[in-house]
Amino acid sequence: MATVQSVNASARSPVSAPPASKGVDALGSQDFLKLIFTELGKQDPLKPNDTNTLLQQLSTIRSIQSDVDLSDRLARLVGQNELASAGGLIGRRVAGLDPDAERIEGQVISVTKTKEGAVLTLDGGRKLPYSGLESILEAAVRGDAPENGAES
Repeated sequence: MATVQSVNASARSPVSAPPASKGVDALGSQDFLKLIFTELGKQDPLKPNDTNTLLQQLSTIRSIQSDVDLSDRLARLVGQNELASAGGLIGRRVAGLDPDAERIEGQVISVTKTKEGAVLTLDGGRKLPYSGLESILEAAVRGDAPENGAES
């Protein structure tokens, strides 16, 4: 079990806190109340701590954790959107810069998801990161081309 030093500098004994395995979210309302009452019990009655400061600090920690969680969720959503968009390029001719900053061009035959993002595999085995994509050159070479001549 993790320990948290008392906010009161004159208190010498640590206050028990829940395990930090799940971060700040592991601190439920019961744990929070236990922490507050333990802290209040350790105060010098002649020099009480400002509980508002403690509450503001805990609120700030929870807000930061929420921001981090939101950022992670948004990054996953962007990755999924990128993969779906890249998948729509299968069969299309594209051009862009490969990881070595060389200009390449070819028909997309598959799409792979990596930790850096979606990667287009072109005919001939060349790899084009989706982030390096610069242009889509022509419609798919299939019998289902749009009738009005517009590129889809």
